[in-house]
Amino acid sequence: MKRIAILQSNYIPWKGYFDIIAAVDEFVVYDCVQYTKNDWRNRNQIKTAQGKTWLTIPVRQRELAQTVEETEIADPRCLRRHWTTFRQAYAKAPHLRHCAALVEDLFLAEPPRLLAEANLGFIRRICEGLGIDTRISNVHDYAPSGDRNERLVDLCRKAGATSYLSGPAARSYLDESLFAAAGIRVEWMRYDGYPEYPQPHPPFDHYVSVLDLLAATGPDARAHLLAHSRGRGA
Repeated sequence: MKRIAILQSNYIPWKGYFDIIAAVDEFVVYDCVQYTKNDWRNRNQIKTAQGKTWLTIPVRQRELAQTVEETEIADPRCLRRHWTTFRQAYAKAPHLRHCAALVEDLFLAEPPRLLAEANLGFIRRICEGLGIDTRISNVHDYAPSGDRNERLVDLCRKAGATSYLSGPAARSYLDESLFAAAGIRVEWMRYDGYPEYPQPHPPFDHYVSVLDLLAATGPDARAHLLAHSRGRGA
């Protein structure tokens, strides 16, 4: 039995992204699709005393059909500015040092040229910090073919998956019958039941970057994931 998930890379994602990774045997980064503006690929939110604010990586979009993996970072200094903004907003968070030890070097180093590489660097590092050892692979490891649904089925088949864990947003387009015909079970991720924690700058909001959780709970962050309370299940 093998369960996989397939998602585009996001910039320092919210905790639910890491729960999907923790719930599967293999996580496939699917950055071969069209880059979309005003999405999570190049931005995320943190809490501040004035409310939520965006941390956004400026990118070069040379053509409409440009894929996520082709998208370049336009301003390499932005990550350093993001870290300054984060440190100021979370100066009184009890585990800021823990968070800094985990990711500060990624913000301060010269970033890679491509957005997807920067995203994946943060995703891998944060998985390490959360104790998530799921295999992370790339869509090109499997070279799937077909239309949107067929490619996902083909990828699952080539990866040896018996079940596919999807985020709830895909319900509008995912053709479960194609998966069933291939002997692959479709499961849907649930994000209900997250515990609250002493979050800086109330009111509490679950839908911010995982950096918020790390700065607030430090080494106990894994206990605030659904993967901890539900085991590896979704």
